[in-house]
Amino acid sequence: MEPYRAFVADKLNEQQQSVGFLTQSFFTGLGITLANFSLYIFQHLFTSKESPTAQNTIPLWVYGSFMIGAVVSITSVLFSILKTPEIPPSTAELEKMRSEKMNILSPFTEVIAAIREMPKVLWKLALVYLFQWYAMFCYWQFVALSIAKSLYNCDQSNKPLYEMAVGWTGIVNGFYNIITVISAYFLVKVTAKYAPKIVHAFCLLLAGIGLIIFPHIQNQYLTLLPMIGLGIAWASIMGVPYLIVVSDIPKEKYGVYMGIINMMIVIPMLLQTISFKYVYNTILNSNPSNAIIFAGCLLLIAAALTLRIKGKREVVR
Repeated sequence: MEPYRAFVADKLNEQQQSVGFLTQSFFTGLGITLANFSLYIFQHLFTSKESPTAQNTIPLWVYGSFMIGAVVSITSVLFSILKTPEIPPSTAELEKMRSEKMNILSPFTEVIAAIREMPKVLWKLALVYLFQWYAMFCYWQFVALSIAKSLYNCDQSNKPLYEMAVGWTGIVNGFYNIITVISAYFLVKVTAKYAPKIVHAFCLLLAGIGLIIFPHIQNQYLTLLPMIGLGIAWASIMGVPYLIVVSDIPKEKYGVYMGIINMMIVIPMLLQTISFKYVYNTILNSNPSNAIIFAGCLLLIAAALTLRIKGKREVVR
């Protein structure tokens, strides 16, 4: 999804960028809200005598979800490609591009050079992202298991109860994305008044506290309350960090640096995939509730690290 970040930075001036990035947060939250509630609806709608019932067989509603997701994804990307005009380069930009010798290795050498010359503010954001995205990946992986344990006192071996937990997970995730949709509007106003790093740190603080509380709640509907903090944080995660660093990125390098920021997202997820099995089994006692609490603690660390970032936009303020 990262090309959209470069698109916002490229199309909008500095005064409009907060609206642009957080409008993207709004639509991201709206899309995920529809997806999560659809998951709950499909689970009840796509059931019939023909649906698979054998153990270890993927249910029909899961197939339906993937098929609809594929169509929506392809259609929306094509719509953006066909309906969004390119900004034509200036004469000077054209001359510079023609003067640079390009070959098949040029994209790779450009990325390496960009990392080598990367502004200090981006390195500090990378450290925030290490904890932030490691935490979010833990949440996404273990929220259903945590809900199964806290609300239904079951695990994956109890298929009927676990499917109910998965369905409620869709409601929980849908709810925090509704909060994302709502809070994205208010974050536009807040970031216009306060430094983006302060806003983002506060949002991560809310999410961290919410996730630490979440596994201890045994009432189905009360599990929605901690999701308010996560929803506010998700709106911030989708937009505010880009406001923190965009002023420090050379305009002609928006594309490559937005791609590098995307690397900062996926590398922590890769590290989580490699390392978390050991952490889960040895430190967290193979308890999904502990995994959610662990994620909350990582978000608190990310909040503290966010306050250490000092970019050009912060200096102006």
